[in-house]
Amino acid sequence: MQRLAIFDLDNTLVDRQGPLTDWVSAFSSQYALNDHDRADLLQVVHARAYPSAFETIRARYGLAPSAEALWRDYCAYMARSVSCPADVLEGLSTLRRTGWKIAVATNGANEIQTEKAAMSGIVDHVDAVCASEAAGVRKPEVAMFEKAAASCGADLALGGWMIGDGVDTDIRGGRAAGLRTIWISGGRSWPGDDAEPDHATTDVCQAIDLLLTTVS
Repeated sequence: MQRLAIFDLDNTLVDRQGPLTDWVSAFSSQYALNDHDRADLLQVVHARAYPSAFETIRARYGLAPSAEALWRDYCAYMARSVSCPADVLEGLSTLRRTGWKIAVATNGANEIQTEKAAMSGIVDHVDAVCASEAAGVRKPEVAMFEKAAASCGADLALGGWMIGDGVDTDIRGGRAAGLRTIWISGGRSWPGDDAEPDHATTDVCQAIDLLLTTVS
């Protein structure tokens, strides 16, 4: 098996939920949204934050700024708010120094996902970042993993690892693509009746250590 590791971005390499909740709070205060609207807004952007979602948000709450302006403010807020811990960045660099090809495969709009990867420093420690909008396909579809592997000069047919927190998108999708899997459980129990991931770790640092010490 080739040394290929494909990592999820949100809630794997970076925390999305914390900054997203903070953005909803700040946005709601700025535009005087009530508690019901605040909960509804969080549901909208949590599911899938794309420029088109901000057309819906603008219309739903009768906001004056354009949808494009709202989207760009959101992108700027999230990009400066997410961070990747230094020990995770060092772990990614160590993987590359020991011969691993490293790709990030993330569902989402290309603009925001690549900006988060850049601002958090991740782009300097991996070979490629593959966002679903640019790829034209989303996890858990096998083609997304093929594109992620190809983006860093690897061949999915030669195997590798998928590391992420998503049960369907990362683990079931990675397994369907012929990859071995590490589930970032965050302390959760595996929710399915199907085959479990090859390994489960609490966080991504443990997953990187596993690749370095067990696989290598």
